[in-house]
Amino acid sequence: VTRTNLTHSYSPSNYSNFGQSFTTLLNSLEEEQKLHSQQPKVMKKWQDSRKNEKLIQNGDVPKDKNTSNIKDEDSQEPPSLEDKPSVGNTGVMGNPLSSAKIKKIAMKKKTGPKKSVKTAPPTNGSVKRKKEDRTWVGVVNKDEAKSLNYSRDIVPMTTGEQEEKMDKSLKGSMIGELQPLQQYSSEEEEEEEEEEKDREEEEEAHVTKSSGGVFSFFKSLTAGRVITRESMSPVMEKMKEHLITKNVAAEISDKLCESVVTKLNGKTIGTFRGIQSVIRGSMEESLVQILSPKHRIDILHKAKQAEVEGRPYVVTFCGVNGVGKSTNLAKVCFWLLENDLRVLIAGCDTFRSGAVEQLKTHTCRLSALHPPDREGGPPRVMLFEQGYGKDAAGICMGAINYARQQRFNVVLVDTAGRMQDNEPLMKSLAKLILVNTPDIVLFVGEALVGNEAVDQLVKFNRALIDHADTGKQDPRSIDGIVLTKFDIIL
Repeated sequence: VTRTNLTHSYSPSNYSNFGQSFTTLLNSLEEEQKLHSQQPKVMKKWQDSRKNEKLIQNGDVPKDKNTSNIKDEDSQEPPSLEDKPSVGNTGVMGNPLSSAKIKKIAMKKKTGPKKSVKTAPPTNGSVKRKKEDRTWVGVVNKDEAKSLNYSRDIVPMTTGEQEEKMDKSLKGSMIGELQPLQQYSSEEEEEEEEEEKDREEEEEAHVTKSSGGVFSFFKSLTAGRVITRESMSPVMEKMKEHLITKNVAAEISDKLCESVVTKLNGKTIGTFRGIQSVIRGSMEESLVQILSPKHRIDILHKAKQAEVEGRPYVVTFCGVNGVGKSTNLAKVCFWLLENDLRVLIAGCDTFRSGAVEQLKTHTCRLSALHPPDREGGPPRVMLFEQGYGKDAAGICMGAINYARQQRFNVVLVDTAGRMQDNEPLMKSLAKLILVNTPDIVLFVGEALVGNEAVDQLVKFNRALIDHADTGKQDPRSIDGIVLTKFDIIL
């Protein structure tokens, strides 16, 4: 339908044929659209794109997209400027810059790509610089790690050589009864006496100044007057608070204050120095009385006595977690070995991973100090263990029977660490003690916690009694305490 026919169809004189003309026009447009949709789609060429037009206007010809203008045939000569047709549909005819670039590209196509030529290394002695590694702050590189390895010069030794190189200075140092905490030579005692004299002279020269400690609270007491309990009451309250702040138990603080009041009540002391000496003496006497055990535990004597009876002497170690039960068991074992006793270690800690391996290491070290092949006779120390997840009471019973058969003098029982409020583990410990009836039960506590160790001991002992067999009139309780990590707080 042409524009003329369309105009004629809409002429004002022929409006009555509008419907027929519209139908004819619509049918012709639908037929034309159907034919157009059936024709294959023609891809748009690069030369018809706007980007190609901009490149040609700027004088640039793309390298890989001008294949319609340049034929990749080796026999074809580069086109001349006169024969070059118009580029694209932009209407730019014979652009000199574009033609020159096209000619240059055609020459490159004919000759082929340029081959890379390897250059010989420089002969003037110069070496190509190698890229250095980045140095990170706080990270040790390989060279620094080698310099920090102090074990590189150590020659590996066999087991026998390691035993020869072990420190033998401890051997023979713990024969007899346990030594006191501190041993002084005569020179050290003389030095301490001189220091004590100098300290006393300084205190006498500076009486008006604070003497420090609990003695500074007694300066309010007037010398030459009768000291009564009422006059000492405020002083004793300050002294008690001071002791409690220094992590002394409230019960012990009451006993110390009461001992001082008993010593000073009704007395007349002329100088403050006299009051201080009386207070020091009363406190020392009270501390000795508090710390003195009700009965003496002589493990060496009782172990020898049990040997005469034909049975081993059994010692059980118990306590909370991480206080050093296994480590101090090994120390006690070394002390017993030094006194010619054969020791069997019972690994009854079947709960903590690595407990049995730790006892194996201690046993190997102790055996190296007292090797049976050099001293003659059977092994001096052995480990009795049955792995993990077993009944601790059964393992302890087996260890005691084995020690009786092999004539071991002492059995040291290592138990799992547990808190006093853990009912299943406390029942297991009470069962172990009830079934095997050890000669002594030791609670292991650490000195780092201070007065908390006493509280742990009281609660642990109470829990042990509560979970014991109710048929027993006199249930077994803790017999003694081993204080560990004491050297750290000195």
